[in-house]
Amino acid sequence: MTQQSQPQTQTTTVWKLDPNHTLVEFVAKHMMITTVRGRFGGVQGTIVLDEANPANSSVEVEIDVSTINSGVEYRDNHLKSADFFEVEKFPKITFKSTRVEPEGSDRAKVTGNLTIRDVTREVTLDTELTGRGKNPMGQEVVAFEARTTINRKDFGLNWNVALETGGFLVNDNIKIEIAAEGIKQDS
Repeated sequence: MTQQSQPQTQTTTVWKLDPNHTLVEFVAKHMMITTVRGRFGGVQGTIVLDEANPANSSVEVEIDVSTINSGVEYRDNHLKSADFFEVEKFPKITFKSTRVEPEGSDRAKVTGNLTIRDVTREVTLDTELTGRGKNPMGQEVVAFEARTTINRKDFGLNWNVALETGGFLVNDNIKIEIAAEGIKQDS
């Protein structure tokens, strides 16, 4: 008696980030007391989800640094300068996952290589699946939120000014907060 092979169910799906519904923000302290937020508008990337084995999932993201927006033009121009991102020489920030560690059905630690100014460091994002559905165009979408904190000096973002009252103008620790929506791609 021969066994008939069962059709394999595809459990891996590819999702392209929707730049209109993906937000990468940074949060820094100014003068040690004031919270300043900014965001990058030019975000693109791909999420590969393995539903059967979430540890095999992955993500790759590219950010256009010139799209930085803190709501203050002179600050944005300073952030684009050689004092910080040096956007003319280093126009992209990239993230490529190297490991996904599921923590229940909707959370994971996503570890990967973050590259800023051609300096690559490993970072871990605390990630949460926040929902799935169909958008108004009938496309299947998935949404995630993620957070991490980096030390900007680890990436060569060293500019600062000492304050007369003690401390520095810009804090070294920068929070990164991401809200991402991916559109399912046909296989």
